[in-house]
Amino acid sequence: MPLLMLRSRPFLLAIVALGGIMPAARAGDQPCPSQIATPGARAAPAATSATEPATEPAAAPPTAPRSAHGAGNIEISSDAADIGVDGRGALKGNVVVRQGDVELRAGEMQIDKPNQYVQSAGSIDYNDPLVHVTGTGGSYSPGTGAEFQGARFELHERSARGASDSLALTPDGVLRLKNVTFTTCPAAHEAWELKADSITLDTRKQIGTGRDAHVDFLGVPLIYLPWVSFPLSSDRKSGFLFPSLGSTSSSGFQLAIPYYWNIAPNADFTFQPVEYTKRGPDLGGDLRFLTADQHGELQWNYLPNDTLYGGSRSRVQLNDVVELPADVRLTVDAQSVSDVLYFQDFSQSPAGTSTSFLNRSATLSYRDAHWSVDGQAQQYQTIDTTLLVDERPYARAPRLAVDSDYTLFGVLHYGFESEIVDFQHAPSTPGLPALPSGWREDLTPALSLALAGPGYFLRPALAWRATYYQLAATLPGAPTSLSRSLPLASLDSGLVFERESGAHETRTLTLEPRLQYLYVPYRDQSALPVFDSGLPDLNAVELFRSNRYVGADRVSDANQLTAALTSRLLDAQNGRQFIAATLGQSYYFSTPRVTLPGETPLTATHSDFVAQLALTAFADWNADAAVQWDPDNERSERTQLNLQYKPAPETVVNLSYRYQRFVQVPEFVQGFQLPCDPATVQPGVATGCDFQGFDQVEGSAAWPIHRSWSVFAREVFDLRNHEELERFAGFEYRACCWRLRLGARRYVSSFTGARDTGVWLQLELAGLAGVGSASDTSLTEEIRGYTAAGTSTQKIKAP
Repeated sequence: MPLLMLRSRPFLLAIVALGGIMPAARAGDQPCPSQIATPGARAAPAATSATEPATEPAAAPPTAPRSAHGAGNIEISSDAADIGVDGRGALKGNVVVRQGDVELRAGEMQIDKPNQYVQSAGSIDYNDPLVHVTGTGGSYSPGTGAEFQGARFELHERSARGASDSLALTPDGVLRLKNVTFTTCPAAHEAWELKADSITLDTRKQIGTGRDAHVDFLGVPLIYLPWVSFPLSSDRKSGFLFPSLGSTSSSGFQLAIPYYWNIAPNADFTFQPVEYTKRGPDLGGDLRFLTADQHGELQWNYLPNDTLYGGSRSRVQLNDVVELPADVRLTVDAQSVSDVLYFQDFSQSPAGTSTSFLNRSATLSYRDAHWSVDGQAQQYQTIDTTLLVDERPYARAPRLAVDSDYTLFGVLHYGFESEIVDFQHAPSTPGLPALPSGWREDLTPALSLALAGPGYFLRPALAWRATYYQLAATLPGAPTSLSRSLPLASLDSGLVFERESGAHETRTLTLEPRLQYLYVPYRDQSALPVFDSGLPDLNAVELFRSNRYVGADRVSDANQLTAALTSRLLDAQNGRQFIAATLGQSYYFSTPRVTLPGETPLTATHSDFVAQLALTAFADWNADAAVQWDPDNERSERTQLNLQYKPAPETVVNLSYRYQRFVQVPEFVQGFQLPCDPATVQPGVATGCDFQGFDQVEGSAAWPIHRSWSVFAREVFDLRNHEELERFAGFEYRACCWRLRLGARRYVSSFTGARDTGVWLQLELAGLAGVGSASDTSLTEEIRGYTAAGTSTQKIKAP
């Protein structure tokens, strides 16, 4: 039996070695807890069965729970004490019981030394690193724990608090509460409360559970939960997630009750069933996994019977990367939907409804210091029903690309690039010639020097490109074996001049001229098919490429000199760029003659001017501009301007302008010209003529207009047709423990140009969950540069 010694303050009264007490960790008060992501978002760091699963399945083991037993002696002090020889009595006036980080305070206490027990019939205050409890009475024993009546409690690490008729605290750190109210709101702003018949808070396992509970928002019952579970830390746990409610005009009322399964620290699964009143159930799921050698995600949706569509519907998407032995990697990127209308019916944004193709590819790759090998099988599912069969991309199954690069003496580079592909296509549209298909082999050995020093570089290069075709389907009488070979020679050079500028020479101004001579002889390539080649937009990078086409089906002849001038203004201390401007043009000693089917041959002795400007010189402002200018006709062929003002993550204004000159050209389908009647030209409709170009202005903003209010908007306007392509607007009210968003938008919902209008409402309760519409609208996607407050990401690591 430990010896109990008492003292009357300020003299020592008692130091006693007792048993353990409940675990905890002290944390500072957070009077206004931060908001968390709504169900379905991928940014919240923690999973709760009433809220949100973690952004990623964290592989690192969770922090070990704190010990449920206190360490060291217990010190008891009071203003006065009346203790009998049997060790029982009363402590009066400022009674304090301490052991380590645990502290109990009361005006009076009864002490029972033989049973190691203290009790107070009046106000009592208990505090440890995890929980703070006040009550109208209570008792404590190191062996059995503590009990409180009329208790009010605060969880330090969770920034949550509540009240209960009774609270029992075990030595293992489990709180059992009866007739409870629970909230993360501060005392003066109790916007929402979780009321339950009973709640158990296991501070050791960091899990809370409640039974017969309901959530009240602003005094109005919001939802009833016969059973609810939530975490007391950032660790994930299995359980039902908070239900999601919503309504859309196309699918009707929606109810989702997801279940989250925390399979392992490096794997989790979310079962996402949704009931649509107009369509029926959707059995969706999301499986994520990570190992030392693999990471991936499998998502799917399955409607056994869509009553509006008249049959089953589905979507599946797999992204997987597997690291194999010997520096080999397998990458799978595949997506499929049951029908071409799937995204139009279920994606509530222009990004989903504008999807033309779904990629399905598997790539086996090898990389080392000198070799790169890719073996691939790739095909596409066409979603855009306005495209003729002949306009759809070829499948590449298989494709093998092998590249090598070696260096001698640090300056001599030699190697090659090669590719062999089998191009396959669906049967041609009736009435059009059969599409060619078959094998293409392409090989380009190259040799170059990389000479460089302070303020200059010089890169002469030689290459030979040989391409061979073995075709299976061609026009009658056309050859099935075709080839093309030609040399390529270039000399690329540049200088960098610098000088100090600005006050106290804190800036560096550069002048960087660059010249490249390129020679490629002409080869007649009109008989070669066009499998995957095209003409990219002209910019400062494309000016210095050895081929003005992408893909191997066309290699442009060239006898040209390209000149560009770049100037930058930099911070002399850290190299930060304030302004960068580039102007360039190619001069043809002989006009290129190679063309794609339908391409207008060049006649000028020079290319268009290309100009680019990037500006970050002013705080909170950034701008960039790109112009392709035709000097002969004195007009812009392509213009893009972007201006952004962003003083804070949630405060941003964007203004953009995009222009490409409108041209009317005959429509070509995989190399075959269609009859063109200019009177029937319609943008985006395959009528025999192709109407190219756009002239659009876009504005978007998110702006706080009051301490708690913010507005956001986005509009894309077609200047040529004088009509809105997309309009999006709404507002947000953010209190300290809840957030309300209301928005409306009108957008293109199909490939035919049909428009739809939607309204969505979203309510977020900090520390619990979000409820609202099933809209997948994301402000971060709608408004460039916008970052919502409280969002976070959690990186995952393999075990």
